[in-house]
Amino acid sequence: MVDPLTGVYAAIAQSEVAGARLAVEDINNVGGILGRPIELLVEDSANNVGTGVQKTRKLIDRDQVNCIIGDVNSGIALAMAGVTSEKRVLHIVSGGHTDAVTGKDCHWNVFRVCNTTTMDVNAIADTLLDKFGKKWYFLTPDYAYGHSVQDAFVKRLKAAGGEYAGDLVPLGSADYSAALIKAKAYNPKVLINVMGGADQVNSLKQFVGFGLQKQMAVGGTLFELESLRAVPPEARIGWWTMEWWWDQPENPHVKEFVAKVKKATGKTASARNWFGYTSVYTFALIANHAKTLDGVKLAKALQGFKLPPEVALQPNQPSFRAGDHELMSTVFAGEAHDAKGDPDNMFTVHSRIEGEKAAGPVADTGCSINWKT
Repeated sequence: MVDPLTGVYAAIAQSEVAGARLAVEDINNVGGILGRPIELLVEDSANNVGTGVQKTRKLIDRDQVNCIIGDVNSGIALAMAGVTSEKRVLHIVSGGHTDAVTGKDCHWNVFRVCNTTTMDVNAIADTLLDKFGKKWYFLTPDYAYGHSVQDAFVKRLKAAGGEYAGDLVPLGSADYSAALIKAKAYNPKVLINVMGGADQVNSLKQFVGFGLQKQMAVGGTLFELESLRAVPPEARIGWWTMEWWWDQPENPHVKEFVAKVKKATGKTASARNWFGYTSVYTFALIANHAKTLDGVKLAKALQGFKLPPEVALQPNQPSFRAGDHELMSTVFAGEAHDAKGDPDNMFTVHSRIEGEKAAGPVADTGCSINWKT
């Protein structure tokens, strides 16, 4: 597993690793993979493409791993995919969202658990348009993920006859005052905050610090539980998506998973915990199902594979779509707010959008899978 355990995405990456470790424990308790215990090796990409590629090669060439998982950073995930495809190793992208991973830059061996940016945008765009209007300002991280999110939002906004402006901001920025001053002057109906991890935390702190919530709404795709915990109460605002949510009282498997994560980490389960858990469990399930560790055979078996309810942990039984290898997972859209009762009850789900509806047709993704022989 390769993830940015240091840097702006450290908190969400560490949650993915915690979920992955829990899956390893559960899998080994029921016999492992092909009768052997599974071992999880974790490397820090340090949020750097070159480091991520080097760590991926190390895991494959030196450690002889049978599956690669990662990276949170979409740019790194895309670069890793070139290596894993060349080396004929199954690659599960746990938390890197840019459309290209299962779109124009898709690979035969790459499958993704988290959503595409288009899925998340399609799940929340109409809500933002209907509630707040058609004049938007973007605060966007200047790399693959941010570009992908903004492009998807702009497509929806233009189709509605809207207008926009925005800023591309380097990862790890500490000061958002210049961008926020521009946003204030533009006077949008809503500020679309595409920043992630610590960058989102810092930008939202400054957004409310400048009092901009009195002038404009805020929202976007992801406002993850790790980030909700890190911002002050007054910054827990806006309309967003969650790619998995812990409060699903009608689902007994979710309750069991939340209890296991709480016991292991002391915290309520997040989507990132679920990403890590599901990525590892997907590899174990398909290896035991296909009775092989061969990368090509595993990838072919995983096409169309449905996750069992105790791993899917959501209303539907999502599968990995054969045409682009994207998991057709339910998207939870709703509103952030300060804690109500449970300290982690900081998001109210207002709608659940089925994965196929959010994703759109395979033909629109640009993915054309070329198989290794």
